[in-house]
Amino acid sequence: MRPVRYYDVVTHRRNPYQLRRELVQAALREQYPRWGKDKLVVLLRERGWSVSTSMVGRILRRLKQRGLLIEPLRRPLSARQRPRPRPYGVRKSKEYVASRPGDIVQVDTLDLRLLPGVVLKQFTLRDVISRWDVLAVHTRATATSASGFLAAIEQRMPFPVRAIQVDGGSEF
Repeated sequence: MRPVRYYDVVTHRRNPYQLRRELVQAALREQYPRWGKDKLVVLLRERGWSVSTSMVGRILRRLKQRGLLIEPLRRPLSARQRPRPRPYGVRKSKEYVASRPGDIVQVDTLDLRLLPGVVLKQFTLRDVISRWDVLAVHTRATATSASGFLAAIEQRMPFPVRAIQVDGGSEF
Protein backbone atom coordinates (compact mmCIF):
# COMPACT_ATOMS: atom_id res chain seq x y z
CA MET A 1 0.00 0.00 0.00
CA ARG A 2 1.47 3.32 -1.04
CA PRO A 3 1.39 6.29 1.34
CA VAL A 4 -1.19 8.99 0.73
CA ARG A 5 0.35 12.25 -0.49
CA TYR A 6 -0.95 15.79 -0.14
CA TYR A 7 -1.93 16.07 -3.82
CA ASP A 8 -4.04 12.91 -3.47
CA VAL A 9 -5.95 14.55 -0.64
CA VAL A 10 -6.45 17.84 -2.50
CA THR A 11 -7.82 16.15 -5.63
CA HIS A 12 -10.14 13.96 -3.61
CA ARG A 13 -13.81 14.98 -3.77
CA ARG A 14 -14.16 15.31 -0.02
CA ASN A 15 -12.79 18.19 1.98
CA PRO A 16 -9.09 17.53 2.74
CA TYR A 17 -9.50 18.93 6.24
CA GLN A 18 -12.33 16.48 6.85
CA LEU A 19 -10.08 13.59 5.84
CA ARG A 20 -7.37 14.83 8.15
CA ARG A 21 -9.85 15.15 10.99
CA GLU A 22 -11.00 11.60 10.50
CA LEU A 23 -7.43 10.37 10.36
CA VAL A 24 -6.36 12.19 13.50
CA GLN A 25 -9.50 11.19 15.37
CA ALA A 26 -9.77 7.56 14.39
CA ALA A 27 -6.27 6.33 13.69
CA LEU A 28 -3.99 8.26 15.98
CA ARG A 29 -5.76 9.84 18.89
CA GLU A 30 -7.66 6.67 19.68
CA GLN A 31 -4.45 4.63 19.76
CA TYR A 32 -2.40 7.25 21.62
CA PRO A 33 -4.83 9.13 23.87
CA ARG A 34 -2.19 10.92 25.95
CA TRP A 35 -0.19 12.23 23.02
CA GLY A 36 -0.33 15.89 22.05
CA LYS A 37 -0.27 17.55 18.68
CA ASP A 38 3.55 17.52 18.36
CA LYS A 39 3.84 13.75 18.65
CA LEU A 40 0.80 13.15 16.46
CA VAL A 41 2.34 15.24 13.65
CA VAL A 42 5.38 12.96 13.60
CA LEU A 43 3.17 9.89 13.24
CA LEU A 44 1.10 11.54 10.52
CA ARG A 45 4.20 12.46 8.55
CA GLU A 46 5.51 8.90 8.85
CA ARG A 47 2.23 7.73 7.32
CA GLY A 48 2.58 10.12 4.38
CA TRP A 49 0.34 13.01 5.45
CA SER A 50 1.75 16.52 5.14
CA VAL A 51 0.15 18.40 8.00
CA SER A 52 1.42 21.12 10.28
CA THR A 53 1.46 21.08 14.04
CA SER A 54 -0.95 24.00 14.21
CA MET A 55 -3.41 22.20 11.92
CA VAL A 56 -3.42 19.11 14.15
CA GLY A 57 -3.94 21.40 17.16
CA ARG A 58 -6.90 23.11 15.48
CA ILE A 59 -8.39 19.74 14.53
CA LEU A 60 -8.05 18.43 18.09
CA ARG A 61 -9.57 21.61 19.50
CA ARG A 62 -12.57 21.40 17.14
CA LEU A 63 -13.10 17.74 17.96
CA LYS A 64 -13.07 18.55 21.69
CA GLN A 65 -15.55 21.38 21.18
CA ARG A 66 -17.93 19.13 19.26
CA GLY A 67 -17.62 16.38 21.88
CA LEU A 68 -16.15 13.83 19.46
CA LEU A 69 -12.86 13.61 21.33
CA ILE A 70 -12.81 12.86 25.04
CA GLU A 71 -9.63 13.70 26.90
CA PRO A 72 -8.17 11.02 29.17
CA LEU A 73 -7.84 11.67 32.89
CA ARG A 74 -4.75 13.68 33.74
CA ARG A 75 -3.84 11.52 36.72
CA PRO A 76 -4.66 7.90 37.20
CA LEU A 77 -6.80 7.22 40.24
CA SER A 78 -5.03 5.64 43.17
CA ALA A 79 -5.98 4.49 46.62
CA ARG A 80 -3.03 6.36 48.12
CA GLN A 81 -3.91 9.57 49.93
CA ARG A 82 -2.40 12.63 48.24
CA PRO A 83 -0.89 15.35 50.40
CA ARG A 84 -3.19 18.27 50.99
CA PRO A 85 -2.16 21.68 49.72
CA ARG A 86 -0.57 24.05 52.19
CA PRO A 87 -3.22 26.11 54.00
CA TYR A 88 -3.00 29.83 53.41
CA GLY A 89 -3.90 32.64 55.74
CA VAL A 90 -7.51 33.37 56.50
CA ARG A 91 -8.64 36.87 55.58
CA LYS A 92 -10.39 39.09 58.06
CA SER A 93 -13.77 40.35 56.87
CA LYS A 94 -14.00 43.90 55.52
CA GLU A 95 -16.18 44.84 58.46
CA TYR A 96 -13.49 43.84 60.97
CA VAL A 97 -12.23 46.84 62.95
CA ALA A 98 -9.16 46.64 65.17
CA SER A 99 -10.11 47.85 68.63
CA ARG A 100 -7.12 47.02 70.85
CA PRO A 101 -3.35 46.74 70.43
CA GLY A 102 -2.27 43.55 68.69
CA ASP A 103 -5.51 43.02 66.76
CA ILE A 104 -3.75 43.78 63.45
CA VAL A 105 -0.03 44.30 62.92
CA GLN A 106 1.47 45.11 59.52
CA VAL A 107 4.76 43.58 58.36
CA ASP A 108 6.86 44.70 55.39
CA THR A 109 10.45 44.77 54.13
CA LEU A 110 12.54 47.65 52.87
CA ASP A 111 15.86 47.85 51.01
CA LEU A 112 18.58 49.83 52.78
CA ARG A 113 21.44 51.01 50.55
CA LEU A 114 24.01 52.50 52.90
CA LEU A 115 27.04 52.10 50.62
CA PRO A 116 27.36 51.41 46.91
CA GLY A 117 27.03 47.67 46.37
CA VAL A 118 25.78 46.97 49.92
CA VAL A 119 22.08 46.17 50.26
CA LEU A 120 20.50 45.30 53.60
CA LYS A 121 16.90 44.26 54.23
CA GLN A 122 14.89 45.95 56.98
CA PHE A 123 11.94 44.04 58.39
CA THR A 124 9.35 46.40 59.87
CA LEU A 125 6.34 45.55 62.04
CA ARG A 126 3.81 48.22 63.05
CA ASP A 127 0.77 47.83 65.25
CA VAL A 128 -2.26 49.59 63.73
CA ILE A 129 -3.72 50.82 67.04
CA SER A 130 -0.76 51.63 69.31
CA ARG A 131 1.75 52.47 66.53
CA TRP A 132 4.27 50.23 68.27
CA ASP A 133 7.13 49.38 65.88
CA VAL A 134 9.58 46.49 65.80
CA LEU A 135 12.53 46.64 63.39
CA ALA A 136 15.21 44.15 62.40
CA VAL A 137 17.93 44.25 59.76
CA HIS A 138 19.13 41.18 57.82
CA THR A 139 21.46 40.71 54.88
CA ARG A 140 18.80 38.87 52.84
CA ALA A 141 15.00 38.78 52.81
CA THR A 142 14.44 35.04 52.87
CA ALA A 143 11.74 32.89 54.40
CA THR A 144 14.19 31.84 57.13
CA SER A 145 15.00 35.41 58.13
CA ALA A 146 11.29 36.33 58.00
CA SER A 147 10.33 33.43 60.27
CA GLY A 148 13.12 34.43 62.68
CA PHE A 149 11.78 37.98 62.69
CA LEU A 150 8.24 36.77 63.37
CA ALA A 151 9.52 34.61 66.25
CA ALA A 152 11.36 37.62 67.72
CA ILE A 153 8.16 39.67 67.59
CA GLU A 154 6.61 37.60 70.38
CA GLN A 155 9.44 38.54 72.72
CA ARG A 156 9.65 42.22 71.75
CA MET A 157 5.93 43.12 71.72
CA PRO A 158 4.33 44.17 75.03
CA PHE A 159 0.99 42.64 73.98
CA PRO A 160 -0.03 39.45 72.12
CA VAL A 161 -0.35 39.60 68.32
CA ARG A 162 -3.72 38.32 67.04
CA ALA A 163 -3.48 39.01 63.28
CA ILE A 164 -0.60 39.76 60.90
CA GLN A 165 -1.10 41.65 57.64
CA VAL A 166 1.53 41.18 54.93
CA ASP A 167 1.83 42.51 51.39
CA GLY A 168 2.39 39.10 49.80
CA GLY A 169 6.17 39.31 49.49
CA SER A 170 7.96 36.06 48.71
CA GLU A 171 9.75 36.11 52.06
CA PHE A 172 6.43 35.76 53.89
